Amino acid sequence: MASSMTPPISRNWSLPNVLTYARVAAVPVVAGLLFWPQDAWARWSALALFIAAALTDFFDGYLARAWSQQSSLGRMLDPIADKLLVSAAILMLAAVQTISGATLWAAIVILCREILVSGLREYLAELRVPMPVTAVAKWKTTAQLVALGFLIAGPAGEAVLPGSVTIGVVLLWLAAILTLYTGWDYMKASLDHVGGD
Repeated sequence: MASSMTPPISRNWSLPNVLTYARVAAVPVVAGLLFWPQDAWARWSALALFIAAALTDFFDGYLARAWSQQSSLGRMLDPIADKLLVSAAILMLAAVQTISGATLWAAIVILCREILVSGLREYLAELRVPMPVTAVAKWKTTAQLVALGFLIAGPAGEAVLPGSVTIGVVLLWLAAILTLYTGWDYMKASLDHVGGD
């Protein structure tokens, strides 16, 4: 009898959502570790945490679908967590000059696109217009995460795999190109709904 009266666990605290919360919580720790850019232990620790956080991006969505635990909070917070992780990593890598020179333009393109798409999503959500993630956008996210992984490893990674920072820079430019494409794609898809007031 007592068990039948036990309230169900809130969907907001389902495992998929907890993984998303963990990704948000990892952001300041990754950024903090990058304050010591010349210390190999800090770089490897930041990389390990960044990889773990990036993996939660796959598992939270997969488990939410597999276990039918999708929620409005999860749908809202998941893309925000992704953008926080990517944006914080880019800003810190620029601050410690792992990203520098012309490559800063690739970082600027990525950050501007994230802000633009976030704004479009918020606007279209008010109109109840879905804005699904495209296959190219998923490739863009993958390229971003892999590029940032190489760049977070930085000098520590160079000691293990010479040229790893260069690989990260090339992948970041690839991500920036895909970012421009997907950003324009989302803009075109939303033009029918923007400015209709």
